[in-house]
Amino acid sequence: MEPGARAVPPWTRILSEEDWQFLKRFLLASGSLKDLASEYDISYPTVRDRLDRLIEKVRAADRPGSDDSFKLYIRSLVIDGHLMGPIAREILHLHENSKRERNVNDRNI
Repeated sequence: MEPGARAVPPWTRILSEEDWQFLKRFLLASGSLKDLASEYDISYPTVRDRLDRLIEKVRAADRPGSDDSFKLYIRSLVIDGHLMGPIAREILHLHENSKRERNVNDRNI
């Protein structure tokens, strides 16, 4: 890392471009969800739900063991409602099995 450069916090990896734009607009609205709802022309509860999803993403990224970018991506899909929980669990289970198999194969080489 260059002198004066800062490490990017790990939780930032889970945020999409849309999430970053929402956060920017949230900051520019001085954290006012009411103003943000007006700016987006949506209801206050909808903005609150969006913020709650972002909070969930940050918490998921801060959990121990969240250094696996694939797991983090799958969790973000669930949080955003793009993937159902049971399917995500199956995908993560298959991912873990695949990692174990690779480790066994690597030791056998």
